[in-house]
Amino acid sequence: MNKLFRRQTCAFLCPLLMSLGIAAQTPTPDKAAKERAEAIRVVDTWLDSIQVYEHIPAISAGVVAGDHLLWSKGYGTLDADHKIPAAPDTIYSICSISKLFTSISLMQQYEQGKVRLDEPITTYLPWAKLKATDEDSVPITLRGMLSHSAGLPRESDFPYWSGPDFPFPTREQIHEMIAKQAPLFPAERYFQYSNLGLTLVGETVEAVSGQPYADYAKTHVLDPIGLHDTRTFMPMDLYGKRLAVGYGALKRDGTRDLLKPFNARGITPAAGYTSTVEDLGKFASWQFHLLRTGKEDVLKASTLHEMQRVQFMDPGWKVSYGLGFAIQHKENHTYVGHGGDCPGYQTILMLRPEDELGVVLMDNSSERPGAWATVVFAILDKRKGYEFKAPAPSAGVDLEAYTGHYSGQPWESEAIMLPWAGGLVSLSLPDDDPVAGMQFYKPKGGDVFRRVRDDGSEAEEIKFSRDASGKVTEFTHFSNPRMRMSDVK
Repeated sequence: MNKLFRRQTCAFLCPLLMSLGIAAQTPTPDKAAKERAEAIRVVDTWLDSIQVYEHIPAISAGVVAGDHLLWSKGYGTLDADHKIPAAPDTIYSICSISKLFTSISLMQQYEQGKVRLDEPITTYLPWAKLKATDEDSVPITLRGMLSHSAGLPRESDFPYWSGPDFPFPTREQIHEMIAKQAPLFPAERYFQYSNLGLTLVGETVEAVSGQPYADYAKTHVLDPIGLHDTRTFMPMDLYGKRLAVGYGALKRDGTRDLLKPFNARGITPAAGYTSTVEDLGKFASWQFHLLRTGKEDVLKASTLHEMQRVQFMDPGWKVSYGLGFAIQHKENHTYVGHGGDCPGYQTILMLRPEDELGVVLMDNSSERPGAWATVVFAILDKRKGYEFKAPAPSAGVDLEAYTGHYSGQPWESEAIMLPWAGGLVSLSLPDDDPVAGMQFYKPKGGDVFRRVRDDGSEAEEIKFSRDASGKVTEFTHFSNPRMRMSDVK
């Protein structure tokens, strides 16, 4: 792969990042902006290592802050010939993130009084009658389907997740099949993720609005929010040009199979959309703005708030869902959003409404952007408010002189040194939990730094060495040198 094409940053964000201190060393008076800039630099370096070491063809990433896409970038290449760099406007299948747009479309019908969430689904879709079972159950409702608690089977009974052709059913086939399928559980008893359920929600939108589902979603949701690069289908005219080609999981020999593109057909409301980091960033900002201002825009703020409120909690207290939105509470924060996992693509939209932060990650292989999003939030949170214990690091230290990749062989692949709160942070690459492995170093004068423990006290020193030209070439830790690697592109 040509190193020149390994990553491409969104051009319009460069001035913003320079003002934040990412691409320039000019200090910013805005402390919060500087904290985020340093954290994002760590995120950028870490994601780059994930793409390279895990042989992921393409990743596109973005961080949203309030009304703005704060940062976005692409890694790797989107085409089968490995020539076109991935970017923030690269198109990916977003699979189950489609469910959020379907849910919003349904909630518009709710606001207009056309549907009631707790009515039996057969009120709106008389044909949607599953086989009867002997178990007593409350009715299958729209609320149950939106919160994946309706007891429905996960799928319409067709093998569409199997390659090489991924034969998704038509709407007509789904209609015919549903009478042959029985509920897995009584409604409102257990969490059971269901693509069939959200497909029926999309069918309800079409039935009560009087418009074809895809037309309705574009006219009443996508276009009003300004999501002009989000579609209810795969734009095959852009395949391998802006639409990333998809790959399978990593095989034993370190390669991935190129997969055929798929057409979600009748499952479109649950899994058929495509989008970009830039568009999902706009979608995130729309939500933050609506909740902040309370002014109706596509939805009422109260409706979105209700969608992001827990509607069902699994009896094990491990899974909670709103109306279309997955909801997690961890480390004293609440996150809402959705992931997507379709043949050749995985994506995540993860939002933290309390401080209007969002993370968007997309890749064109069967990897784990949900776990990556958690790491991105953790890095941002680690930098926020971080300060070295007094005395503060001396001002004017040229931290960029020490910044770079250092060999960790034979014990680890490499380590990175980056500026952090007036000192340095190091982390191993690659690392599934980079925050846990972070080490922090405080400048002590000359080329000497001391590691700082979690309690703020100082531990052992590391010393950097320079060549005759004054360039840093290595650092020594417990008498063991670690050589600086050639610049990584």
